[in-house]
Amino acid sequence: MATDIKDAARPVDARTLMDLLPNHPRLLALGEPTHGQDTLLDLRNDVFRDLVEQEGYRTIAIESDCLKALLVDDHVTTGAGTLDDVMTHGFSHDWGAFEGNRDLVRWMRAHNETRPAADHVHFAGFDTPVEITHAESPRAPLTALHTHLAPPDIDADTLDRLLGPDDRWTDPAAMFDPTRSTGRTPEARQLRALADDLIALLDQHPHTPRASLHARTATALLRYHHWMADPTPARMTRLCAQRDAAMAHNLLALAAQGPTLVHAHNAHLQRERSSMDLWQGRAEWWSAGALAGARLGDDYAFVATAVGTIRHQGVDTPPADTLEGLLYDNPAPHHLIAPTHLPTTTPRVSPWFGYAPLDPAHLKTIDGLVYVRDVTTGH
Repeated sequence: MATDIKDAARPVDARTLMDLLPNHPRLLALGEPTHGQDTLLDLRNDVFRDLVEQEGYRTIAIESDCLKALLVDDHVTTGAGTLDDVMTHGFSHDWGAFEGNRDLVRWMRAHNETRPAADHVHFAGFDTPVEITHAESPRAPLTALHTHLAPPDIDADTLDRLLGPDDRWTDPAAMFDPTRSTGRTPEARQLRALADDLIALLDQHPHTPRASLHARTATALLRYHHWMADPTPARMTRLCAQRDAAMAHNLLALAAQGPTLVHAHNAHLQRERSSMDLWQGRAEWWSAGALAGARLGDDYAFVATAVGTIRHQGVDTPPADTLEGLLYDNPAPHHLIAPTHLPTTTPRVSPWFGYAPLDPAHLKTIDGLVYVRDVTTGH
């Protein structure tokens, strides 16, 4: 079986990816089993460049704040701001600190500098503005939406009064104590009604994709804060589900604009249900990929990534009876393989919380597997 797997292994590039898939998907999702590893980011960058140059893809979307990412897109398309500034302020989750992301932004800007706007590549974040520790105030998207529409019957002072101080919304204690959340106060309920009125008004006028993004984000944040205030055991499941639902809406909007490469954790892109053990117990929900894929059908493809070792995090050579162990016999640094060539194996157990091994039971719902033999530090 190992020989068969080696024979079926292919290079990781745009052409072999497309040959593996039944069609040219509008959303090509490339998952990763861990975050912040430049080995994986460098490979993603190579794949995106190939997709741009050979397959007509023009957007990359990563698991980062969708509003902050507008700064990055402005930079790569117009040169606005400095590279240091957009790496500091254009990413959430500290993604701007990774050299692989800096390399991506630098390449995108260089690509666009000599090309007409119609041939520009674009950068997007598809995550909503939340962290595991807190959620942002809905002020930014609501204010942007209000400014765009300038409705005569809703004044800015009313909006500001209902929002109140931002630290009411961003209080980290609210993630662990629902009584600290402002999400179900009378003001929050009025803001949800006001947001609904603004979105209805937006639907009655021609508008830009950015206006739609602000509308989606305002709604998503208000819903998220609503569930932060929930005192029941369903709270964390609803929060995880709300986050991925908002991600899915952003992915669908990007797909409507053109072919997009999406890069995020496997758990956000898989077609199977996602799960996580949290301080309130186990949460299970449908991922952004499952939700978007159900809408897009064959226009959605999911290529998962598995790895052999991350030695600097204590993840050593995988056991031979696991999927990662079978693939580790191939000395190539990375390769692409169709899941139909892979046997049923024992699930791998990770000694490091930051790495989630691929569940062999998920093979039947992925379209391809990228295997990276050794994840190392640096480039």
